[in-house]
Amino acid sequence: MACCADDAPRYQVAVCDWMILKRQKLSAFPRTVEIGADGLELDMGGLGNRPTFDSKLLDPIDRRKFLDAVKEYNIKISSIAMSGFYAQDFATREIRPMLEDTINTMNLMGVKVAFLPLGVQGDLNQHPEKRPAIVERLKLAGEMAEAANVVIGIESALDAQGEKELLDDVGSKAIRSYFNFANPLQAGRDLISELKILGKEYICQIHATDEDRVWLENNDRLDLVAVKKALDEMGWSGWLVLERSRDANNPRDVVGNFGANARYVKKIFQS
Repeated sequence: MACCADDAPRYQVAVCDWMILKRQKLSAFPRTVEIGADGLELDMGGLGNRPTFDSKLLDPIDRRKFLDAVKEYNIKISSIAMSGFYAQDFATREIRPMLEDTINTMNLMGVKVAFLPLGVQGDLNQHPEKRPAIVERLKLAGEMAEAANVVIGIESALDAQGEKELLDDVGSKAIRSYFNFANPLQAGRDLISELKILGKEYICQIHATDEDRVWLENNDRLDLVAVKKALDEMGWSGWLVLERSRDANNPRDVVGNFGANARYVKKIFQS
């Protein structure tokens, strides 16, 4: 899926505001500059038992400050994240208000991709009985996203073939895969094969990191040169978003961890 403007690099590198400890904070922008990334994935905020996300981005005054920061720091917004669903049950929650607020935020801020993790409670390997409910809810999400001309990228625990079948069951081009390198790597599956199974048309954006252990440059199970070759051959372009791959011995060194990973990903993908 081509996600970049004509004058943008084929691959751009972003960081998640919640992972750099700056969820919905304006200080995420100078921190992103310090890290050396091109963009920022902004989170919709906490969810818990609220009817929708605890988000500043729907407040016009706060939103203006974020949009001004985009220009001031020359940092793009790669995507809007619904990270609250990592810990919530997409199959049972009333999702329409959350989807409405997220899509409205995307339109108001000119962002085309949202991230939706199905989370532990939506793990279809562990809870296959939830599949019908999740498919129906994703169909609703697809209708809403199509009407707004945006894309919602899901992260599931399924392998690539299973996720492709899930997306086919949903049947909306506005619901795609938000691919995470860590999922096949942690499960012992072949990352390159999974990328090729989903292909250009199914992948809207990528979390380009592994679990926390070592920096990307020291990760012996993730060959980013081979990943770039596969993505090049697929004709894919877009945002590579750094989520984890922190040094397990120093996980709170935000600039050190994400700076090292941003430099390495840019060396591989932008040289």
